[in-house]
Amino acid sequence: MSVIDDFISNKIKAEYQPIFIKFRALINDKFPFLKEEMRGGTEKYYGVPVYRHKRIIITVSPTQKGITFSFTDGKQFEDKYELLEGIGNKSLNLRISNTDDYKNELFEYYITQAISFDENNHIK
Repeated sequence: MSVIDDFISNKIKAEYQPIFIKFRALINDKFPFLKEEMRGGTEKYYGVPVYRHKRIIITVSPTQKGITFSFTDGKQFEDKYELLEGIGNKSLNLRISNTDDYKNELFEYYITQAISFDENNHIK
């Protein structure tokens, strides 16, 4: 079992696991060049999955009420679905709490923008 699979089993509530499983399948199918890894983690706090292109573009955090997908450059995104939340200067979040609300089309829209901003803003 991979570290991410272990994370799904142990850190995401059972009713929200299908959301993350669908998201991972989308990444593997449409964006296989994104690197999936764990970030952070201390004795008090567990690490979370992140997705990296040139740098981290998406951080996934389970909560008691669903799963939060944080887009590093989300503040710069177009948001035709008006689903991004947050008050930060850089990142914005997409919160999904119902499996029926998960749509690949939504995620492709936001992930494509995340990749584009990463490619255009990456400083070597």
